[in-house]
Amino acid sequence: MGHEPLIVLDTHVLVWWASGSKPLSARAKRAIRSAQADGLLRASAVSLLEISTAVRRGRLALGVPLDRWCEDLARLPELQVLPVTAEIAVLAGSFDASAPGDPADRIIAATALALGARLVTADARLRRFPRLQTVW
Repeated sequence: MGHEPLIVLDTHVLVWWASGSKPLSARAKRAIRSAQADGLLRASAVSLLEISTAVRRGRLALGVPLDRWCEDLARLPELQVLPVTAEIAVLAGSFDASAPGDPADRIIAATALALGARLVTADARLRRFPRLQTVW
C-alpha cells in the first residue's frame, strides 16, 4: 500500500471513529487506517467545541463524561488535534459563497486546505466545496 497524504477528520467522523458508534464508508476506513499507520491523522480543535456543545444541548451522548472522552482522545498517539491558527481563521473567513455557511465547517475546511490535506466527511455540502479534497 502506498503512502496516503495527511487527512483531517470532520467532527462527526471524529466522533464515529473514536466511539466506534457508526459505520464509516469503506473509503473513509481505508483513509483513516492509512493515516493512522503513517502518523498523518488530524482534527481541528473546533471539533471539540462542536462536540462539547452537542453534549451540553443533549444532541450527543458519548457514553462517558465529556472531559474523560476528551482526555482519552488526547491520549491517542495516532491523532493530533490542531489549534485554529490565524492563517486558518483568515482562510475560513475569506471563502466565497461556494463554501458552507457554518463557521465550524469553514474552519475545518480551512484546516484541511492549509495543511494540503484531504477531509474525511460524510457532509455533502463540504464534499461539494470545489477547493477541498474529500474522502467518503
